[in-house]
Amino acid sequence: MTDAPPLFLYMKPGCHLCEEARAMLDAILRARAAAGQPVPSVEERDITTNDAWQRAWFDRIPVVELGGRIEPEVVSAARLRRLLADVLGPAAGG
Repeated sequence: MTDAPPLFLYMKPGCHLCEEARAMLDAILRARAAAGQPVPSVEERDITTNDAWQRAWFDRIPVVELGGRIEPEVVSAARLRRLLADVLGPAAGG
């Protein structure tokens, strides 16, 4: 849905935790879309391309930003679901 704010995923090349976070995020967003819930667009941000991002997030990636909320070290599906529910509203059925 287009009324959701964009979601930014701060990551870097070769980061296996970042790849796992992206896969979890994709699955969660597919489930939200299937349930008719708001789904943000996702923009990956490579921290190695921006000095400020690298200073801020180098040892805390993957980092997710949504609606002004920033969640560093997001490596669990539960945290991703909670952030999405807090900002966009709960998915159907919980």
